[in-house]
Amino acid sequence: MRPMRLDMAGFTVFRDETTVDFTDADFFALVGPTGAGKSTVLDAICFALYGTVPRWGGARGLANALAPSATEARVRLVFESAGDRYVATRVIRRDGRGTVKTANAGLQLMPPGFDISKLDTGLSPEDLGEVVAGTPAEMEEAVLAAVGLPYEQFTSCVVLPQGQFADFLHAKPATRQQILVNLLGLGVYEQVQKRATERAGQAEAKVEAVDRMLAGLTDVDDATLEAASAQVRRMRELAGSVVAAVPERDRARAAARTAAAALADLDADLAGLAGVRAPDGVTEVARAVTVARSAVEDAAGAVTLAEEREEKLRGELAGLGDESSLRLLLRAYADREKLAVETETVRAAVGAARAEHEAAVAALEAARETAARAEADLEAAFRAHEEAKATDQAAALRTHLTDGARCPVCEQTVARVPPVPAGSAVAAATAAGRAARAATKAAQALVEQRDAAARELERVLVHARARQDQLTSRLSELDGQLAGAATPATLRATLDEHARLRRVMDEAAAAVRAGREAARRARGALDAAEERLRGAWRGFDAARDGLARFGPPAADRDDVAGAWATLVGWATDQARLRQAERPGLADAVARAEADAAAAEDRIVALLADAGLPHDDDPVRAVAVATERAEAEQRRLAERREQAAELREQRTEHERRARTARALAGHLRANNFERWLLAEALDLLVEGASRILRDLSQGQYDLVHDKGEFFVVDHHDAGLRRGVRTLSGGETFQASLALALALSEQLAGMSTTAASLESIVLDEGFGTLDAATLDTVAATLEGLAARGDRMVGVVTHVPALAERIPVRFEVRKDARTARVERTGL
Repeated sequence: MRPMRLDMAGFTVFRDETTVDFTDADFFALVGPTGAGKSTVLDAICFALYGTVPRWGGARGLANALAPSATEARVRLVFESAGDRYVATRVIRRDGRGTVKTANAGLQLMPPGFDISKLDTGLSPEDLGEVVAGTPAEMEEAVLAAVGLPYEQFTSCVVLPQGQFADFLHAKPATRQQILVNLLGLGVYEQVQKRATERAGQAEAKVEAVDRMLAGLTDVDDATLEAASAQVRRMRELAGSVVAAVPERDRARAAARTAAAALADLDADLAGLAGVRAPDGVTEVARAVTVARSAVEDAAGAVTLAEEREEKLRGELAGLGDESSLRLLLRAYADREKLAVETETVRAAVGAARAEHEAAVAALEAARETAARAEADLEAAFRAHEEAKATDQAAALRTHLTDGARCPVCEQTVARVPPVPAGSAVAAATAAGRAARAATKAAQALVEQRDAAARELERVLVHARARQDQLTSRLSELDGQLAGAATPATLRATLDEHARLRRVMDEAAAAVRAGREAARRARGALDAAEERLRGAWRGFDAARDGLARFGPPAADRDDVAGAWATLVGWATDQARLRQAERPGLADAVARAEADAAAAEDRIVALLADAGLPHDDDPVRAVAVATERAEAEQRRLAERREQAAELREQRTEHERRARTARALAGHLRANNFERWLLAEALDLLVEGASRILRDLSQGQYDLVHDKGEFFVVDHHDAGLRRGVRTLSGGETFQASLALALALSEQLAGMSTTAASLESIVLDEGFGTLDAATLDTVAATLEGLAARGDRMVGVVTHVPALAERIPVRFEVRKDARTARVERTGL
């Protein structure tokens, strides 16, 4: 596995979006102050692939992935493994209850030649390639298939985090053996052993199946096949005999059918001739038509006479004039008489109204004169009063004063108004004025009363005159209408004649209707009689047409009874002549049927001799029997061939089962795998010992015994010590030697997808002295110089960082950490 690009956002200290591009960084260092986030870059690589980080202590530490106060973290890793390029993505979120969960996880196989710089152009997930895993559950198996290492082994051989650098050195033999099995792909031999066992079982099952099939093939011997062939020959011979006999039988049957048809035709002719009978009542049918025709003629004559009488009466009635006009004239006479009486009454009322109106007008004039005189008296009283007031001013003023009022002359309050002296002219004038005013009012009221009465009488007079004018006008109209008209007595006599003629004409109309109904019934009777006659002729024509092939005689179309008599006599003669032909035809039918029965008996005997049942179609029955015999022969031949093929298959299945069982037995002992592991461990220890000797200035060699690691201390007389007795710096040197050996030696020996194409060291370079540090740096430079491995270190040792060409400097401020590439 070789990382190509790492994108982080909201991941631990990397709050903002951060990208680390490893594309051409074959030898790089992550540098920066302690706590800046160098190891977090390696954590992000592990998290993208496996969903956890060694420092978190398992999946429960998932909340550690979120930056402070962040609700979402995203990590995307583009890496190469075994020549393929993948992109792994993980997203975690914190929900409203504070629970942190993985929201999305996926692994995609990128298209060949995909330019990872295009990731900055906003590509959608669908543009990144084929989806290998789309859920967190699918990621574990997909990453294992792509990288070739589970999480524990990845963090022991590829990304070596702080605190776990010496895991492979101190691992138990079984754990270390499993790591090597995965690295070298030795698990394939276990798979081969399982597949061999499965194939052996499958081959043995096929042998058993073939044995069962062979057990069912019991009738494939030579005798059975020869019997089937003999049956085929017999059926073919029988088919030839039947095919030859069937035409003879068919000819005999055809002759019998022809003779029987001729006899049936003769019997049909005899039956047809014998069935010619004149229908009952055919003579009465013609007579009924004659009688019905006479009745129709009589009824038509009666209708004609009745219609003529009705028409005559209608002419007489029309000569009397229009009845409605006569009645209108008679009604006009009555109306004129009534109007004449009413006109006299109205004329008298008009005269009376005129007299009353004239009297009312005279009374109105008299009232008006009285009112005029009263007005004159009132005027004189007013003048007298004025004169009296001038004569007695005080008395005049006194009349307007009341007790307690102010005097209009002296403006003093008058306590008591003295009475007017007796005999005062003012008092007399006042009394006279009052009397004159009362008389004036009375006269005016009488004028109004007389005026109202005169107007009412004038209205009545106008109304009466208008009614008189209407009556006079109506009388003039009636006089004009009745001018030259007959007298009322003449009009009444004419109307009486109208009524009489109407009654007589109704009787004539009833006679016309009765005659027409009698004519309709007579016509119906004639139609029925003629239909019976036509039916008689249709029956005759049908009977004669049925005998047309015999040449019946011509018929007289005017006499149906005679036509029937002629036809019946002729049919009787024809039946007598044809009856003589029947015995010869009956003998011919009997002979033909006997010949057909004999031919059928011969065919039945042939089928019986062959063991076949009787069949209406013997040719088909024999053909079917022949086909069955041939099919049975073919079936036996095929079963013989099938049995031979099954025996060959059984031999092959037995051979494969033996081979697979032998291979499974050899691999089950694990000798081959143990030998390979021993060889791989020898090579690993040999390479690690050489590196350790350089790192320790020749002090230590690395050896193994029964899966355990030891160092040989050449500074202590070659003493062999357990690796757990080494100091911290010595442990680092031994662990680094093993890690480099794994990267350099075992990757070339791996046969599976496990790919140690990179190694990243995150462990205490600061514990090394200058000489050892120089040796480590030289070793790393040599490993990187080969070009087939990416080598990365996490360090804050300047002396080591300066010797590495590509440096990723990690800085952190109060908000987020950043990564900046320096060096080449």
